[in-house]
Amino acid sequence: MVDISDDDLLAELGAVPEAKKQNARSPRDERIIAGFEDIVRFREEHGRVPLHGEDRDIFERLYAVRLDRLRAQEDSRALLLEFDRYGLLRVDEASTNVIEDLDDDALLAELGVEPVGEVDLTNLTHVKPRAEVRAAEEVANRTACADFAQFKPLFDNIQRDIEAGTRQTRPFELKAEIKQGAWFIVGGQKAYVADMGEVFTNDQGRTDARLRIIFDNGTESNMLMRSLQRSLNKDDAGRRITDPIAGPLFAGDQADGDIESGTIYVLTSKSDHPVVAANRNLVHKIGVTNMSVEQRIAGARLQATYLLADVEIVSTYKLYNINRTRLEHLIHRVLSPARLDLTIPDRFGNLVKPEEWYLVPLHVIDEVVERVKDGSITEFQYDPAEARLRNIGRPVD
Repeated sequence: MVDISDDDLLAELGAVPEAKKQNARSPRDERIIAGFEDIVRFREEHGRVPLHGEDRDIFERLYAVRLDRLRAQEDSRALLLEFDRYGLLRVDEASTNVIEDLDDDALLAELGVEPVGEVDLTNLTHVKPRAEVRAAEEVANRTACADFAQFKPLFDNIQRDIEAGTRQTRPFELKAEIKQGAWFIVGGQKAYVADMGEVFTNDQGRTDARLRIIFDNGTESNMLMRSLQRSLNKDDAGRRITDPIAGPLFAGDQADGDIESGTIYVLTSKSDHPVVAANRNLVHKIGVTNMSVEQRIAGARLQATYLLADVEIVSTYKLYNINRTRLEHLIHRVLSPARLDLTIPDRFGNLVKPEEWYLVPLHVIDEVVERVKDGSITEFQYDPAEARLRNIGRPVD
């Protein structure tokens, strides 16, 4: 058989080989197309165009600004026409911000991005952490505290307590530590949570609340609880200021001659049971143990007493020279009107009713602990209707 080349064979068949198309797109065009494809994917995933707004994810905000810019540039619209299957580049006055005069650096700066070297709008390597941007905004949003005169004595007392050792500064650890009446050190300033609004669920499905925070320099802020949490986590010197130490019962260190008796622990549950999920901020387990709390809760997800789910430690208190059993019994009697009435199947299908779980807000538990310290707890009982401890004028049996 006579050897024949591919070109000769095509020529015999009357076909002319088609020259390979050269990619005529510039690197800039390729970046624009890649950036627009991100916007298209966002539209496919969310069923809408990306929107502007401080409450939006940084990526969505980037896509929204990028889309406005592409709409405003005629050459970009022409380049992207074949990729625009959802009509995203349609220009209308209601949806377009005229930002064609912004160069890449200015555009990225608007989003809190510091470009280094060649700018690529599809590369977010140099995006500032959103927490850093928000922290700057939170400082800028502080205003003068008109009634600071009534708070200044509190700050003076706090400083005296710290110097006297009756209060301590400890690393911030849990969001649960942020509550009305709590004290922190953030950005080198003492901060007092003077008020806390109702807890709500944000767009990311996380609990949050609006706070009124007074600072020792006479300013105040109404930042969100999660904003304060981010600031404390970001600040290497961020601290919480503990409650006053009242005697050896809850002392951080054991005094000479004291015999350690155990630990009071407060837990929250990560159970997906409907009752627990609907009351996540109210359902708490309160107990006393003579071992480490971490050891006590090991394997919680396998134990019905922990609702067959992982738990989170909210707070712990060391006990000295105390009858653990009697104290635990007393605390449970005080909170008994709020005991969680819940029956669940254990791992073997047997119905069990977990003990020591209560529908009670954390600030009430804090008050219980304070009244244990001063000895007045025996005359109080929790009132679920008013969500507070009520003096019943006689010792609890």
